[in-house]
Amino acid sequence: MTLRASLSLRRTTFALSVSLEVPDGGVLAVLGPNGAGKSTVLSCLAGLLRAQRASVSLGERVLDDDRGHVPPHARGIGLLAQHALLFPHLSVLDNVAFSPRSRGASTRAARAVARRWLSEVGAAELADRAPAALSGGQAQRVALARALAGEPGLLLLDEPLAALDVDAAPAVRGVLRRVLRESGRGLTTVLVTHDPLDALTLADHVAVLAGGRIVERGPTRQVLAAPRTEFTARLAGLNLVAGVARRSATGAAVRTPDGRHVYGVPAPDLGDGDAAVAVFAPGAVAVHAGDAEVHGSPRNILAAVVTAVEPHGPVVRLRTSENVSADLTPQSVADLALDPGSAVRLAVKAAAVTVHPAPEQPRRP
Repeated sequence: MTLRASLSLRRTTFALSVSLEVPDGGVLAVLGPNGAGKSTVLSCLAGLLRAQRASVSLGERVLDDDRGHVPPHARGIGLLAQHALLFPHLSVLDNVAFSPRSRGASTRAARAVARRWLSEVGAAELADRAPAALSGGQAQRVALARALAGEPGLLLLDEPLAALDVDAAPAVRGVLRRVLRESGRGLTTVLVTHDPLDALTLADHVAVLAGGRIVERGPTRQVLAAPRTEFTARLAGLNLVAGVARRSATGAAVRTPDGRHVYGVPAPDLGDGDAAVAVFAPGAVAVHAGDAEVHGSPRNILAAVVTAVEPHGPVVRLRTSENVSADLTPQSVADLALDPGSAVRLAVKAAAVTVHPAPEQPRRP
């Protein structure tokens, strides 16, 4: 079912104003820093919180408008949160059977549905266990089966993997991917997450919230490959320098508030004088000792001080005082004798930098 929602809510220090549309069977990931309004959006969609102005429809059903508000239990929406919240007094089987039972199914029919969904999420062998006997990953699979057993028209996922350990999270993510993207059921889903891997593997589109407003939206890979806000760049593991666009016949640059220029390739929709961001990968940054001469033709050269040296998979990520990160091999770090406090010069070719228009920043209420 297609979800269409327009929500406005104002509190003392926070205002939410968003519009969302998720097509039938689509998966939308909602990203944003803490306090951006992500959980508030889910609560409004679930009917747990009523916005001051709301228009929410799921398929042909109107769930919220100025004429009325459908209560949570009657919305046909499934919710999976960070913690499984299973009923401790019921077996795994009866936890999952609770959804169809609450809709009027007989015990026998509800348990048949529950067994089918437990099998679907790879938890059939857990049917007779008590929730207290489950691991975190097992409990989250059971909670997912319970949410799906109610045959919801919309599934809401609120950081469903955040509370799982590093071994359990990939397995549950795989189950979610199979259920949402590979089953062919076409279950419309809204996913709140801080993990770019969740967004990349589960979602078709993303919407980035900041200060209660959507500041970026689009296909998942497109948004994470070309972020236009600092939060999204950090989430995608990219560098972002903000300022004002300066276009010329030979390219573009971002002029920062302190007068520096970062040169790059302009995006097609960039206009001269626009608020803009320069985006480039840490792997595109060459690092030289602070007193070394930089050879070659990099157009962007920046003096900085190393603030942190961190393992990052097979490479070492260097963080600097200029809020620019660089990825180096461990051997390069050793050869340059880099430690926090080391003076360095960072070089980036303009061809490795893309200059995009930046979204308008939300104003505080």
